Amino acid sequence: MTTSPGWRSVLMPAAMAAALAAAALASGGTVYADDHATPHPPYPSKPVHPAHAPQPAHPAKPEQPGKPMHPAKPEQPGKPMHPVKPEHPGKPVKPEYPAKPVHPDKPMHPVKPVHPEKPVKPEYPAKPVKPEYPAKPVHPAKPVYPAKPVKPEYPVKPVKPEYPAHPVKPEYPAKPEYPAKPVYPAKPVKPEYPAKPVYPEKPAKPEYPAKPVYPAKPVKPEYPAKPAYPEKPAYPAKPAKPEYPAKPAYPEKPAKPEYPAKPAYPAKPAKPEYPAKPAYPAKPAKPEYPAKPAYPAKPAKPEYPAKPAYPEKPAKPEYPAKPAYPEKPAKPEYPAKPAHPEKPAYPAKPAKPEYPAKPAKPEYPSKPAHPEKPAKPDYPSKPAHPDKPAHPDKPSHPDKPSHPDKPDHPSKPTHTKHQDKDQW
Repeated sequence: MTTSPGWRSVLMPAAMAAALAAAALASGGTVYADDHATPHPPYPSKPVHPAHAPQPAHPAKPEQPGKPMHPAKPEQPGKPMHPVKPEHPGKPVKPEYPAKPVHPDKPMHPVKPVHPEKPVKPEYPAKPVKPEYPAKPVHPAKPVYPAKPVKPEYPVKPVKPEYPAHPVKPEYPAKPEYPAKPVYPAKPVKPEYPAKPVYPEKPAKPEYPAKPVYPAKPVKPEYPAKPAYPEKPAYPAKPAKPEYPAKPAYPEKPAKPEYPAKPAYPAKPAKPEYPAKPAYPAKPAKPEYPAKPAYPAKPAKPEYPAKPAYPEKPAKPEYPAKPAYPEKPAKPEYPAKPAHPEKPAYPAKPAKPEYPAKPAKPEYPSKPAHPEKPAKPDYPSKPAHPDKPAHPDKPSHPDKPSHPDKPDHPSKPTHTKHQDKDQW
């Protein structure tokens, strides 16, 4: 028999349920007669769960040590200091250009000549009278729209105040002269590279095994000759095409009238000569750059060992003979095609009617001659451009400082991974 609180809570409701069921079976009529007047007994309460044991506190994390300070940068004796930036100067004064010359007055345009009178236009025949259409029905009057409301007046905008005048910009001081740049030291001589080690000789390649002997291929038999196709039947002759009737000749066109000769255009005036372009000042010569140091001679390349000779390939075996195929059956003869029926003759086309002759073209009146164009005046001479100021001489670039020497690479280890595995 168990005495735990969990088993007690399970067994007690089971015993009570059995007792209630027995009482209901014994006195079924009385139970239904009372109409469930007796209340149910209260359910037993759940046992109190024991509280959790207090857990120990988490251990405190150790404080992280502070980061070390960066080491001080060593002073470089050969490195020069940056020069002091001078103040920004003012804008250069723009030179005054010479005054433009006064152009002469242009001549007046000539009087337009009087053209001859145009010929009288011929009268065209009267147009036919347009028939009178029936009167359209009167549309009903449209309804009067109501009057739109009057737009309200907007308020008057305020007057913009007058702002004070800007102060006068001060004049900038003159640009000072830059100090001379320091001379950088010469570059150090590059050291010679060490000699390359001699590589060990490669081992000889192993000989390949001999290939197996294959059976010979069968000989291909001769195929029978291809049977001849039957001859193609001759097609019937095409019927002769009917002859078309001859077309009527076109009527002769009237001769084209000759146009009057065009007047000759007057010769154009000669183009005036422009003044010669001024010569630009010569550019200053570029400074000579210092010569680069010569590279050291590279070590000689070692000779590699000769490659081993490959073994000779075996001779290719003959394939076995191919078996003989059975003969193909003879091709049957095709039946002859039926003859095409004869086409019917085309009916004769009707004769084309003769068109009436075109009316003669009327002669147009001659056009008046073009008036002579006035002479074009000469262009005025252009003013000479002022000479541009010469560019200042560009300073030469100094040599760059030398870089610090790189440390030598450490030598490779002599032991391998396989030696480490053999030790274990």
